[in-house]
Amino acid sequence: MAHFAQIDENSIVSNVIVVNNNELLIDGVESEAKGKEFCETLFGGTWIQTSYNGKIRYNFAGVGFTYDPIDDAFIAPVPECGHDSLLLNNEKKWECESCAAEIMQSRTTA
Repeated sequence: MAHFAQIDENSIVSNVIVVNNNELLIDGVESEAKGKEFCETLFGGTWIQTSYNGKIRYNFAGVGFTYDPIDDAFIAPVPECGHDSLLLNNEKKWECESCAAEIMQSRTTA
């Protein structure tokens, strides 16, 4: 099974679905492009593959996440801790030295 995220015109994830691997195959090989085409034909819009284990695009996409095309990453919404020490680390996860922002983020991705 593969997962695909639908993004809107602002690169915000509005939907995440599971696609059967049979819909991804071209000559017996999985193709992200084939999966995108399948989703776009069925539902319209823009679709990007996401990985439940985070092996591609850093994080598993969730509704409300942002897709960053420059870093090719899905990024969780900014935690509302409000601290100046809040930052996005190299793994595209929010960290805050002043609180448990990473814990808050993990709750949004579960």
